[in-house]
Amino acid sequence: MRVTAIFDIGKTNKKFFLFDEQFNEVYRSYTRFEEKTDEDGFPCEDLGQLTGWMLQTFQEANAKAEFDIKRLNFSTYGASFVHLDKKGQVLSPLYNYLKPFPDDLLSSFFEQYGPAPKWATQTASPVMGMLNSGLQLYWLKNCRPGLFSKVHKSLHFPQYCAYLFSGQYFNEYTSLGCHTGLWNFKEKNYHKWIYKEDLDSLMPPIQPTTTAVDVKINNKLIKVGVGIHDSSAALLPYILANKEPFLLVSTGTWSITLNPFSKQILSQEELELDCLNYLQVNGQAVRAARLFLGNEYKIWITKLAGHFDMPYETHRKIQPDAALIQKTEKDKQKVFQWESIQMPGEKTVQKKQTDLTQFSSYEEAYHQLMKELVDEQVVSLQLAKGDNETSKIYIDGGFIDNKLFIQLLSNRLPQYELIITESPLGSALGAAMAVYNRSVDQNFLLRSFSMQKQKIIRS
Repeated sequence: MRVTAIFDIGKTNKKFFLFDEQFNEVYRSYTRFEEKTDEDGFPCEDLGQLTGWMLQTFQEANAKAEFDIKRLNFSTYGASFVHLDKKGQVLSPLYNYLKPFPDDLLSSFFEQYGPAPKWATQTASPVMGMLNSGLQLYWLKNCRPGLFSKVHKSLHFPQYCAYLFSGQYFNEYTSLGCHTGLWNFKEKNYHKWIYKEDLDSLMPPIQPTTTAVDVKINNKLIKVGVGIHDSSAALLPYILANKEPFLLVSTGTWSITLNPFSKQILSQEELELDCLNYLQVNGQAVRAARLFLGNEYKIWITKLAGHFDMPYETHRKIQPDAALIQKTEKDKQKVFQWESIQMPGEKTVQKKQTDLTQFSSYEEAYHQLMKELVDEQVVSLQLAKGDNETSKIYIDGGFIDNKLFIQLLSNRLPQYELIITESPLGSALGAAMAVYNRSVDQNFLLRSFSMQKQKIIRS
């Protein structure tokens, strides 16, 4: 059987898939790794362990007689660089995009290349420190000059994975366009600060995201793709199979709402609200809004389990309760003070403590938590929508299994048709389609995804 192999690397789950030529999943394996720490003691990806797993997993699949691997591609999280020396050896840890960025260095950067609002507007990137991968290069140059002097090429994470198997250096639009601060969206070129800092020499030439090169692996010729940013990969199947406007809410650690139909220029206010632009595989902009939904959810289910002396897994068993939904919808006062969702202005405001004693049960507290998270999700969704007219919303990723989340979201959005994709294969499938570079018909999603239209009796 002729198949396409895909590595889909998330912050938590590391997955490997084989797809047949009709994009049906025929094989999968996955693993998780404990993080290690960088030289400052901050958690980061264990790149050595991950690399070993990828090479071994591919060799095992390639040795299976029932599969004939013809193509290989990679979908990974973004905002992460791997730095290589002239021999192609890794020079540094895969620095975590949540690692704090020095305030004085950020101020120095914007004294030279700001003001910050203008820079953010030009690059369609809210100012987010290490989450702007371009600023990681600036940090490395100024805070690790000895290491930086040895850097020959800096590859975004998907392109490093491609390098592992091809031995070639790549750059492509979807990695460049995910809040990196590298790209001037109006001029469709690197921002001028990249040239002034001589960082462009570290970047390989830009290739189309659908590029694949012939690589001989174990005396077998395989087309190896250049890799793709996971959010853009998740969007690709919907774009190829859908001509009418839609939104895609891709949920997980980050919930990212994507709108590939918007032509609006982002305002300074929208950027400050964490609305930004990504780039599609063809270099066209995608309007997007980000929300640290899954991370905040994980924080609070841990706290709720401790407060109510319940097992951590309790949250998985909670079903929507009509009376509790009605109670939370009636009470408009916010209870939870977010710890990782940063709203505008909160840096200068002292947050109140969250009082969990006001809840009589875990279930009540959980319903209130989900109501408030859904409130944030709706705001994020409306930001991504902008002035586009659309009535269709696809939802995929980890939160599709959370019945309360879907129920509350449906209650809040009665004017939309919510379509739940039950198989969280979006990123991997998109990577397979990118390396295959084949068009699909409009019924593709119905055939390739387990989907349901959300028809809930709204409270």
